[in-house]
Amino acid sequence: MAKKEFTYRGKTLEELKAMTLKEFALLLDSRRRRTLMRGLTHPAKVLLKKLEKKDNVKTHARYMIVLPSMVGKTIKVYNGKEFVSLSIVPEMIGLRLGELVITRKPVSHSSPGVGATRSSSNLSVR
Repeated sequence: MAKKEFTYRGKTLEELKAMTLKEFALLLDSRRRRTLMRGLTHPAKVLLKKLEKKDNVKTHARYMIVLPSMVGKTIKVYNGKEFVSLSIVPEMIGLRLGELVITRKPVSHSSPGVGATRSSSNLSVR
């Protein structure tokens, strides 16, 4: 069984990479299209320039939209505490970096501690 080729709104990855930023913006939803039509911010331009030269770039620009030129690169995105490594795959095109890196740690509850309930005073502490 052959692996299905990636397409985004009917365009292959090669066709997406050949497009200009304005042409690519027309394929996105309205919020992201308006963001790209306004032009890239300075930190976004710096990030793209660094990605051209090397891989594994650190950034705080969580609002940056994943562009076709970023596919195959590794970006370390800041989540508020540390830089989380993120390998860009074609399925991430059109999403923001912040959507791909979570900022909150999932809550995992364990048993209550001593003094948390009235019955906890009867438990042995080992």
